[in-house]
Amino acid sequence: MLSKKKQDNDEIKAFLGKGTEFEGKLVFSGSVRLDGRFKGDIMGGGTLVIGEGAHIEATISVDNLLVGGELHGSAEAKKRVEIFTTGKFFGTITTPVFVIQDGGVFEGDCRMVKGQAKEA
Repeated sequence: MLSKKKQDNDEIKAFLGKGTEFEGKLVFSGSVRLDGRFKGDIMGGGTLVIGEGAHIEATISVDNLLVGGELHGSAEAKKRVEIFTTGKFFGTITTPVFVIQDGGVFEGDCRMVKGQAKEA
């Protein structure tokens, strides 16, 4: 069972649902989930979840990136990038930990860097 503190850290702070579109700049702390369409820049101190069915075109800088939808662009994750079985990433990744589950798609360049992964 998760502790109260852990639940607060994992709480979704913002959500872009299916059928919605947004273009611009997103800055956040905590966790954000995108299930719709987004185009622009994303910066955050926390976790960005790209849900199944999402279509994202962005330059991303976050702590953790979880990809279940389609992402085009570049991403820098200080701790971890994970592409789920339904995820597709086309672009450039910089991160210390990179995981692709069976069925996940990655086409592009990846740069593995030492970072904060040991703390995670």
